[in-house]
Amino acid sequence: MSTHILGISAYYHDSAACIVRDGEIVAAAQEERFSRKKHDHRFPSNAVEYCLREAGITASELDHVAFYDKPWLKFERLLETYVAFAPSGLGSFLKSMPLWLKEKLWMEDSIRRGISSGDEDGRAYEGEILFPEHHQSHAASAFYPSPFERAAVLTLDGVGEWATSSWGVGIGNTITPHAEIRFPHSIGLLYSAFTYYTGFRVNSGEYKVMGLAPYGEPRFKDLILEHLLDLKDDGSFRMDMRYFNYCQGLTMTSRRFHDLFGGPPREPESPITQREMDLARSVQEVVEEVVLRMARHIRAETGERNLCLAGGVALNCVANGKLLRSGIFDDIWIQPAAGDAGGALGAALFVWHQHLGNARHVGGRDSQRGSYLGPSFDDSAITQFATAVGAVGHTLPEPDLLERAVDLLDSGKVVGWFQGRMEFGPRALGGRSILGDARNTDMQTTLNLKIKYRESFRPFAPSCLESDVSELFELDRPSPYMLLVAPVREDRRLPARDDFFGIEKLREPRSDMPAITHVDYSARVQTIDGAHNKRYHDLIARFKERTGYGIVVNTSFNVRGEPIVCTPEDAYTCFMRTEMDALVMGNTLFLKNEQPEFRDQENWRETYALD
Repeated sequence: MSTHILGISAYYHDSAACIVRDGEIVAAAQEERFSRKKHDHRFPSNAVEYCLREAGITASELDHVAFYDKPWLKFERLLETYVAFAPSGLGSFLKSMPLWLKEKLWMEDSIRRGISSGDEDGRAYEGEILFPEHHQSHAASAFYPSPFERAAVLTLDGVGEWATSSWGVGIGNTITPHAEIRFPHSIGLLYSAFTYYTGFRVNSGEYKVMGLAPYGEPRFKDLILEHLLDLKDDGSFRMDMRYFNYCQGLTMTSRRFHDLFGGPPREPESPITQREMDLARSVQEVVEEVVLRMARHIRAETGERNLCLAGGVALNCVANGKLLRSGIFDDIWIQPAAGDAGGALGAALFVWHQHLGNARHVGGRDSQRGSYLGPSFDDSAITQFATAVGAVGHTLPEPDLLERAVDLLDSGKVVGWFQGRMEFGPRALGGRSILGDARNTDMQTTLNLKIKYRESFRPFAPSCLESDVSELFELDRPSPYMLLVAPVREDRRLPARDDFFGIEKLREPRSDMPAITHVDYSARVQTIDGAHNKRYHDLIARFKERTGYGIVVNTSFNVRGEPIVCTPEDAYTCFMRTEMDALVMGNTLFLKNEQPEFRDQENWRETYALD
């Protein structure tokens, strides 16, 4: 008889569910993909229902349920923080109380109701509910799916219950914690403070800060290290809380912070100036320094050759790339859903391996299954949808389908690519992607302004054949989850001009793959080996046969502020709302100029614009 464990994360941001059968990850998905509400924090009812359906069981047949943190410990932190800063934190405290009193303090009851509501036989889940600590869930999500029998484990985020950073060692089926940094001192919240200060949305816009950083100079780095952060050689730190407002207020930064950096926060959607670029570069370099110092200390303390990473800061792929190139560890593995969504997966695996004591079997590669863990839709479902809305499609044999897709990409067209299972985590990995030609000098601008409707400075990532990665980038290993930034090879670069500054640098091609080469000659690389997504591999291989380049632009299938598409309806709607040229869903090709007039049911620009 198989053992099924349901993992859940919820009530902060990026709620998700995961189901594990006898230690194998069967399914995982974020709630936002079903609800269409970006970073949805609510109980993941839809994701739970999907996971149960994928596993072929009902809620009453679950053996264990695991929630990704300990709510009472988190509530303790909230109360102690309020007392420490009283009375100035009263407004923030009162704003948070209704949700705690309504749901979070009665978490076990809420979980039982949430799980059982979708049960086909109507019976409640009556089994055990376990609550690993937040950073235990992160650590489990990093180590247990990794390809390492043993490794150091580092988790970095905003805050869990009390811990904001932690490290330990994983051996076999056990993770042993060694040390942690506690709230309010948090490298994740430091980065979020600069996200807020530069005019982007906290818990959503941190990756924009990372993308903006190469346009700037680190002229505020010394100010950060002198006033905001007391950083030690071992990577531990303390923050001067007089510069921050997240403990007692409803904003991230204080007036003292604003005075230090020369003015109030940038208004969202206002023009981005050189100051914001320099702030982004400065905090990015500080975070990189913290990560490198921590890594050196952990290597020295543990002697471990490999490192596993999770937590929201582990999505900082620039820092990850520098950590890999530093050679501190022989290899690193990062959980693809490193943020809170991945906590659902980690909680389930923690119960299987550490609570129940089951052995862990390590193969040649990780057990994340390419992170293709979400729903899939067969050709009959796609045809049924197309017929219902009158969409005009051409169903083709696979060789012809790939050939047509290559024709479109080679001619500068933008192609929506909807294939197989949806990705788990924030990156599109070739299941729900928008594709373009990396050689095209206009592709970055086209994708940003006409397809994604987002800021012009934002870079795009490449998907390349794993066999070709070292011919294109200074990277000597696979990067299947798009979590490593690597430099474009020197022999592919074009000389830089001296008369472009700031955002003007966008006008200058940087390599023979200009659409994916950032202004600092870097790229966030995804490698494709064909093991988990053969059709995507075959498309890129055919593109190479045609053009000599085994690489395409790959960005997530959504517009700015919208979750990545999940269903054929989501994909077709996004296709019709944008200036995308073609859509490939399953074996069917849809061309924009052949589609009937599209009447939108909502003002989607207003709905998504500020996310």
